[in-house]
Amino acid sequence: MTIIGIDHVQLAMPRGEEMQARSFYGDVLGLIEIPKPAELLGRGGVWFLCGSVQLHLGVEEEFRPAKKAHPALLVTQFEESIAAMRDAGFKVTDDTSLPNVRRAFISDPFGNRIELIAANTASNNNLGE
Repeated sequence: MTIIGIDHVQLAMPRGEEMQARSFYGDVLGLIEIPKPAELLGRGGVWFLCGSVQLHLGVEEEFRPAKKAHPALLVTQFEESIAAMRDAGFKVTDDTSLPNVRRAFISDPFGNRIELIAANTASNNNLGE
């Protein structure tokens, strides 16, 4: 077996909060919503396109936010994006623990941790924690 990439990353969300997910992931982060297959519509949740990878939000009945596990999203216009999020009232936590990597953390409306990395500082050798 050879793994050649990632098709999607899934985060959990509470039932009935799809509009809040669309607002944050679509409006704030600028991801494009993609339709779920008809066979999965009854499960709730919402899917987005994130570059060549999909980000799925799936309903978890006994929802608990992911405080440590997280997706790391590459961001163009990083400084402007972070400033806009702060101006909109989102708590942004800067992180300087990796040399030469500009990154910050935010939480989605459900408390899931999201890492944002300046695309021009990213390196596959030194990302994440």
